[in-house]
Order: sequence, then C-alpha cells, then structure tokens
Amino acid sequence: MAALLAGNRLDNWINGKRVAPANGEYLESVDPSTGKVWIEVPGGDAQDVEAAVAAAKAAFAGPWREMAAMQRAALLRAVAIEIADHAEELAAIECQDNGKPIREAVPGDLPSVSEMMNYWGGQADKIHGSTVEISPTSHNFVRYEPLGVVGIIVPWNSPLAILAAKVGAALAAGNTVVLKPAEQAAASILTIAECFDAAGFPPGVVNVVSGTGEVVGDALVCHPDVRKIAMTGSTQTARIISERAAPTLKQLSFELGGKSPNIVFADADMDIAVAGASTNAVFTGGAGQTCVAGSRLLIHASIYDELVEKIEAHVGEVVRLGNALDVSTTMGPIAFDTQYEKVKSYIELGQSEGAELAFGGRFGPENFEEREDAEALAGGYFVAPTLFRGATNEMRVCREEIFGPVTCAIPFEDDDEALSIANDTTYGLACGVWTKDLKRAHRFIRDVQAGAVWVNTYRRIHWAAPFGGFKESGYGRDSGLESLHGYQQTKTAWVDLT
Repeated sequence: MAALLAGNRLDNWINGKRVAPANGEYLESVDPSTGKVWIEVPGGDAQDVEAAVAAAKAAFAGPWREMAAMQRAALLRAVAIEIADHAEELAAIECQDNGKPIREAVPGDLPSVSEMMNYWGGQADKIHGSTVEISPTSHNFVRYEPLGVVGIIVPWNSPLAILAAKVGAALAAGNTVVLKPAEQAAASILTIAECFDAAGFPPGVVNVVSGTGEVVGDALVCHPDVRKIAMTGSTQTARIISERAAPTLKQLSFELGGKSPNIVFADADMDIAVAGASTNAVFTGGAGQTCVAGSRLLIHASIYDELVEKIEAHVGEVVRLGNALDVSTTMGPIAFDTQYEKVKSYIELGQSEGAELAFGGRFGPENFEEREDAEALAGGYFVAPTLFRGATNEMRVCREEIFGPVTCAIPFEDDDEALSIANDTTYGLACGVWTKDLKRAHRFIRDVQAGAVWVNTYRRIHWAAPFGGFKESGYGRDSGLESLHGYQQTKTAWVDLT
C-alpha cells in the first residue's frame, strides 16, 4: 500500500490534485511533543479559496449532482475502506501534528472515522421526500435537496473525527465541500484528501485549502458561492463568522466551546465516578483539549474531600505524559505554543483568584525530571493534570474555557444548588450526572441546559446520535439524521390536477 505522506511539505488539494499555494507561502507545523518543526503546510490565501470553490461549484453542477444517490453511497463506503486501510498512517500524522496519543488514535479515533463514513454511506440513498394531502385537485410533495458548496472549518484537537462527522453528512446530502483545516494541525486533513481520490470521488467534490483563519477562513466565509459554513471551534470565532457571513445570508452551524459541569452526588458509585470525573472527562489523552471537557467538577459536600483524594491517587497511577507517538503515553502535550501559554496563564490565574492547587500545575520539563526521556521531551508543550479545590463558580477559571487538563472542584449542598451552579454559565454543551437515583437523573436530564447529558458515564459520542450545544455552545447538530437535514434545503411542489 502506497504511503499517503511523502516528504516534509504538503500542498492544497483542489479539483482532485495537489496544488501549491498561489502565494507560494508555507507554514511550519510543530510537533508539540518536541517543540520542533516536522512538516510544512500551505499558508494559502483568497486565490486558493477561489479556485477550490470554483472546482466545488463545477463538480456540484456536473458529475456529483447527476450521480444517483446509490452511487454517492457507494463512494462513501469506498472511502471508508480507504481510510481503514491507511488508519495507522493517518493516526501517526495526526498525533505528531496535534499531540493526541497514538494509543488512543489507532484503536479509537481512526476506526470511528471509517465507521462514520460507512454510516453516511448508509444514509445517502435514503433521503426521502413526502406528499402533502391538500386537495383532490392538487398533487403536493416535498423534496429535500442539497445546498451546493459547503465550507467546513475543522479545529486542531480532533481533525479527522470532526471531518468525518461534517464532511460525511454534507456529501451524503449531495453537497460538495471546501475544507479549511486549522493551520496549527492541518497535515492529517490535507493527507486524507488522497483517500477520497483513491475511492473514486470526482474531482472537485472534496477540496482542502490550508491557511490562517484570518485569510483563508475569511475568504471561505465571505464567498458568495458557498451556501453554508459548518464550523467547530471557539465561541469568539463563531461571532466573527456570523458577522462576516451576514452579507451573503448563507446558512451557519456551529459546534463551539463549553464549561461543562460534571456532577457527583453522594450516592454515586465512587470507584466509577473517580475515572468518570477525571481521566474520562478532562485528564484525557488529548490533554483536556476537548469541547466537552468536564472542567467544572461539582461534588456533594459530604464526599468532597474523599473524591478529590481518590482522583489524585487515580491520576497519579494511570496518567503518563509523553511523546504522542509513544504507545506508553496516556496523555499527550498541548497542541501548540500559544495554547500552551494560555493554559499556563489560567493555572496561574486560578491561584491568584484564591483556588487551591490540589495537584498538578507542572509545565514542560518539570514533568520529566526523573525520566530517561527527559531531554527528548524538554521542548514539548506538556501540562500535568491539574485540579483546583475550594473553587467557586464566580472565578474566571470556572467560567471561561481553558481547553487543557484543568478542572475546578466546586462543592454543593443539595440538588437545587447543583442545578443552579450547573446552569450558571454562558455555555451549554454537555453535562455529567453521577447518581444511583433514577428520578434525580431524569430531573437533571430535563432541567440541565446542555445539548448532551451523560448519566454514570462521560464523553460518550456516536455518529448516529445528534451532538451539539445550547446557548453559546452553538447551534445545529453534528452526527445523526438531524445533522443530515442541516445540509439540505426543502422544496415544496404544487401540481394542479384540474
């Protein structure tokens, strides 16, 4: 099997082939495990976006729109096979680019990417319209049609998984796409484009343009021939996109940040809750760089001290920081330098606000002082799992998204106080509830203002179930049939029978 990546430079993917950026500029992509440049990606501009949109528009008007739904379904299944065949290589590229551990990406992320494409292949030929009975002399029916060219903006924390959720749905609905990966971790998205080509997708159906958000992202958002922007990223970026997209009145869908409450009641199974509130929720392989991180840990006052102590012991036992490509690593680095500095600044802020550092708060080489591989990891962007105790929901570290391995333990006295704290946030992406009380669990499912609620589990996401947020965590949904409808427009037809 031929390798997807050759050399230390990647070009854009436009109209079925590699295309150098029109301005000739490239950006250095740094391996966050070492702090060293490992590959260059295009630093494209509006000229590249124009070429990609033109290719996507031509493909939509030509071979892709004329293709039967069953043929599109077959191509989606074919690309699922291509991705599975190249899973280990794609995983290694992504892990070196953004620091997610290989032991998590190979058995977890990449099989999911392939399975998602299979799922969307199964949906592509099942888009059915409906008839509406209005009168005996009128035949009325509804069609669901693609939008046209869709711009998809992918973040740096889980590029391939988010690509599969958005691109799969957009293609299944019959659209063509122009992808803009995050400039900090663009390599895996640029590389996977080869899989669509190998699967037989017509040129122009899938295009990838790399560059900064201010230049490439803005050109995509403002382009009049792009009929929708689907973005996963920060709330602030969504505000900018909303303003910039307004003149063209294109559709928008956003999956944004969160400050998700993870609520542990006194009757919870303590052993299960310990992992669910720590390594499953925020001290993850990706170093807490997940939009659903359980970064506000609400603990009933009667078990507060006990749970914090158990979490510290659990984290000390199971978390091993290290190079993302090392199979013994359970938590990788922060993805890039500016995010690393941001996380560090929040840990310093939490202490200045009066929260107590229960454990963690170590940066970079401090984490490897007695390790044999300390020298190799000295330049990496590593932050130790960090927990603040004695936190209050008024603190900035409890209100602002940190996007790192940091959580704040907040005590509560009863159900009403827990619910009040949980909902006292501008975000509304996810929530965890740990209890054996079924009635309590259902009350919180009903009353918590979040798009996903997990009971006695955390961070469970599946391509068949809708995923997205309330409030400033966005609107629109990824995954599931609800996501598919977001890439369609509805047409009503009236046929006079008199």
